Amino acid sequence: MKKADVTIVILVAAVLSAGADEGPFRRLSLADYRDKMEGAWIGQSVGVAYGAPTEFKYRGELAPEEKLPVWSPGLINGTFWQDDLYVEMTFLETLEKYGIDVDVRQAGIEFANSRYRLWCANNNARNNIRKGIAAPWSSDPKYHPSTDDIDYQIEADFSGIISPGMPARVRKLADQFGRIMNYGDGLYAGIFVGALYAEAFFSSNRVAIVQTALESIPAESKYAEMVRDMLRWYAEMPRDWKAAWRKVVDKWQAKENLGRITFPGIDVKTNGAMVLLGYLWGEGDPDRTMQISTAGGYDSDCNPSSACGVLFTSLGASAVPSRFKSELSRTNTWEYTSYDFPKLLATCEQLTRKLVIAEGGRIEGNDLLIRNDGPHLSAEEMKRIRYAPAKEGEQSEAKK
Repeated sequence: MKKADVTIVILVAAVLSAGADEGPFRRLSLADYRDKMEGAWIGQSVGVAYGAPTEFKYRGELAPEEKLPVWSPGLINGTFWQDDLYVEMTFLETLEKYGIDVDVRQAGIEFANSRYRLWCANNNARNNIRKGIAAPWSSDPKYHPSTDDIDYQIEADFSGIISPGMPARVRKLADQFGRIMNYGDGLYAGIFVGALYAEAFFSSNRVAIVQTALESIPAESKYAEMVRDMLRWYAEMPRDWKAAWRKVVDKWQAKENLGRITFPGIDVKTNGAMVLLGYLWGEGDPDRTMQISTAGGYDSDCNPSSACGVLFTSLGASAVPSRFKSELSRTNTWEYTSYDFPKLLATCEQLTRKLVIAEGGRIEGNDLLIRNDGPHLSAEEMKRIRYAPAKEGEQSEAKK
């Protein structure tokens, strides 16, 4: 065997070990998709309803354990008036009305016509569009003063839920919707959260899910630096989330690390760290996950919402303990939307079917075959690479 051929074999083996399922595709049964997609929405709803009484009450201090809410099954219906959820309904409705390739300009108009309550980056962007500044300029720093607020991070869940295993589509959806209200790290945060969900359909390894999602955002960004911090601190102190929390506050609430924000407590990097604090240090336990993300403070309903949403995606609704879902209303609609829970699930599945095909996948009987659009070539794709990587200082192929 030639040296170049050996290199190709090694590369193929590396791709296979990275998790490629069937050539360039990953298989997900529709039953599993529905179960995990429902789990995602239950998790979001649980987290936001649990943390709501603590929102912004603790900044730079941990919420005392005795001040944390006590979960009861009926609390979940607090989801129906939360901006974490109802803004996502506007995005889903826009995709239904105008198609999966709707442009950001039209998406911005739909957002401007929403009637629910908004704050911070969302409110600034909606006012910009209502004044005539089209998206994506509605989030441009020239016109928008708080592009690093948390807003798209708390609304990007939908992008991964309808794009299982498709991080490239998560990034496209961020260009269609995230650019309405956020820019820079504020936008990357939403891409990262969407990518967490997209990978959680295929894995329950929390560290691996975070590492995979990290590949979807610019490595040089401040947000990516924060994610790397959280992974490193988890490796160093997996049993001491309070010590990790202190490191987050000391570094990411420092003035030099705050972005363009409405106020320090809404900075997307700090709150993104609180999402990961609960998700990683929660060790896969739903109660511990939401309690840690909530205890971290700042936007402490949004953060457990994202952490529980990703965790419950991996679990699937069928594995979620009954106390978290037994009293969820199937008839209530989210504020100023037409979406109740059954309509939400049906809409997500309809959009996912379209996105799987649009991204080069297909539907085979009761399975989704999702094209592997991650950063690594599949084993099948590697077979089409004719040359080994060049050594440093050499050309990649011989001169002719």
